[in-house]
Amino acid sequence: MPRLFTGIEIPTEVAPALIRLTSPLPGAKWIDKANYHITLKFAGDIDNPTAREFADQLSRIDVPCFSLRLKGLGVFGASDPHSLWAGIEGCEALDALAKANERAGRMAGLKPETRSFTPHVTLARFKGTRVDAVARYLERNARFVTPEFSVERFVLYSSRPSVGGGPYVVEDVFPLAGSNPGYDLDDWRNAL
Repeated sequence: MPRLFTGIEIPTEVAPALIRLTSPLPGAKWIDKANYHITLKFAGDIDNPTAREFADQLSRIDVPCFSLRLKGLGVFGASDPHSLWAGIEGCEALDALAKANERAGRMAGLKPETRSFTPHVTLARFKGTRVDAVARYLERNARFVTPEFSVERFVLYSSRPSVGGGPYVVEDVFPLAGSNPGYDLDDWRNAL
C-alpha cells in the first residue's frame, strides 16, 4: 500500500531563503531542502486501485497557473510545539487547487479532510523544544518573506510510513493550465 499525498514543490530559487532559517534550536530536526513542499491533499496509506483512481482524478484538474509568496513563520502546537512552518501569503488560486485536490480524493473514494486547509511549508519538527526558545526564534525571523514564484504544476508524492519529513518521491506530475510544456521533471530533480 502506498502512502500518498499531493503537493506543490518549492522551486530551487526559493529554497535558499528557507535554508537560511535553519539555526541552532534544541530539539529541532530540520527538513532537508529536497523535501520542502506545500501539501494539498493527504491520501494516506491506500491500495493500488484507489491510488490509480486518485491519480486519474487528479489528471482531470483544470486550474490555471498562478504565483505564490512564502510569508511569515509559525508553529503547530502552541503550548507544546511540534513543528515549525513557513506560511503562504493569501492566494485564492492556491485555495482553488487545494479544493480541486480534495474533490479528486472524494471521487476516488478517499475520506474527506476534516481540518481546514492551512497552506504551509514544514521547516522543522520538534521534540522537547521549549516554548520560550521557539518564541525567540519566531521573533528573530518575524520578517520572513520570499519573492513570488510561479506554480505551473502539482505532484503526487509517496513516502514511507511512520517516517515523517521524507524522503518523498514524486510519483506523478500534473501540469496546470497554461504551464510551460518544456517543463522537465528530471531537470527539476537534478537542480535539487
